[in-house]
Amino acid sequence: MKAGKLLEIDESFDTLIIGGGITGAGIFRDLSLHGAKTLMIDKKDFGSQTSHKSSKMFHGGIRYMESGNFGLVWEALHEKNLWLKIAPHLCKEMPFHMPAFKESKYPAWMLGIGLTMYDALSGFQNSNHKMSNREQTLEQVPHLKSVGLGGSGIYYDAVIDDSKVTLEAIYDGLESSESAALNYVELVEFHHCDDFCTVLLKDSLTGDERKIKAKNVVFATGPFTDILLDKFSEIPWRPCMLSSKGSHIWISHKKLPLNNPLVMQTKEGRLIFAIPQKEMILVGTTEIIIDGDLFDLKASEDEINYLLDNLKNYFPTAEIKREDVLSSYAGVRPLVKSTGGISAGKTARNHKIFNPFSNVHVVVGGKLTTFRVMGQKITKAVVKGIGQKYDKNRTKNPLRKQSVFGSFDIIRKVSKNDIERSLCEEHVRTFDDLLKRRMSIPSRSHWEADENFDKFFTDLLPMMNKYIDVSEQDISNFR
Repeated sequence: MKAGKLLEIDESFDTLIIGGGITGAGIFRDLSLHGAKTLMIDKKDFGSQTSHKSSKMFHGGIRYMESGNFGLVWEALHEKNLWLKIAPHLCKEMPFHMPAFKESKYPAWMLGIGLTMYDALSGFQNSNHKMSNREQTLEQVPHLKSVGLGGSGIYYDAVIDDSKVTLEAIYDGLESSESAALNYVELVEFHHCDDFCTVLLKDSLTGDERKIKAKNVVFATGPFTDILLDKFSEIPWRPCMLSSKGSHIWISHKKLPLNNPLVMQTKEGRLIFAIPQKEMILVGTTEIIIDGDLFDLKASEDEINYLLDNLKNYFPTAEIKREDVLSSYAGVRPLVKSTGGISAGKTARNHKIFNPFSNVHVVVGGKLTTFRVMGQKITKAVVKGIGQKYDKNRTKNPLRKQSVFGSFDIIRKVSKNDIERSLCEEHVRTFDDLLKRRMSIPSRSHWEADENFDKFFTDLLPMMNKYIDVSEQDISNFR
């Protein structure tokens, strides 16, 4: 096994962040930009769980207006419009079509009112919504069913590459020479003292262990928070997470030639998105309460069929079948239990911060779109604690280091040099990291190069093995 870097880092830090998903990445970037010596670790690859299993949007959350959560929508819309300005290579505005049928929960007239409010909550930074009549909608959306169609509303949100947003936030934080980020490193022991915490960390790939001291510890472990904190009796913690599984499927753009995202209203009153990305259509998501092991979840056949059934209902002439599914994925939402019940659909997406100790912070909940601001209360306290002045606007600056592979590029023929650059520069430790999160290839069925998948990567084995351990079997097993 190639050596990790756990044994190379310093033994003390201002802050240790547990969790390298989007929330931890945002806090890591903010602290590093303020000169705080920060270490971030993740048990798996950075952003490989919830942050990589999203619907790949920055959006206000149009359905949250129904429950009166206007503050969250306002915050999310302003964050979405900020990222459109500072990271246009990661975040692309697109028109979202929302058809209204006779049986729809939201008829066309109600959509018009709601979308006007949506634009207003953005401070009118959104591109203005539009309304289309029945004939215009059928012309704009191929294969859409015509029975009962009254028209559609068109509003504007953003499509993103969720993995690249997480990774580039980390890369930006690593521009600070005193900060470090380690993937495949987990927390094994935790001990709290008055002024600092002592932890034992373990590299799960090499078996290396290292004791570290940190003045502050931040748990940004999303839906895994209860499971992790339950392991350390020294930390007073009351379980608060509501584990809600969401699954998605990818189908070919040739099978469903949508040029713009579409929002489907289900019979249960939920919303399902169909979003074009890289000559594919992403469809999701489901919402199922689960328990047990939350890592590396798979979409069930029932969930896949549920999404397909809704597609068939909306696009009856497209003749979409199970074999048209290129791949699927599933993740867990970081929901916080509400006092009024356990319905995932009605649980607020607001984040919460808990302090088991004055220098131990736990952040849970929240939305992908609002990751930049979720940890600002924590970063402000840490920065002031090291004698620095906190500037909440510092993270509004553009990201300074972009990924080797572009977010919206269609990978037809991949450069060997680019792959080597990624292996060398982008904290890749497994073949899965390289393909799924650095190159944004969900499975071999998405491969667009002219060369055969196995032959292409087998020919690169000598080069790849300079950086990571990978075999012909690893290549063959990639699905």
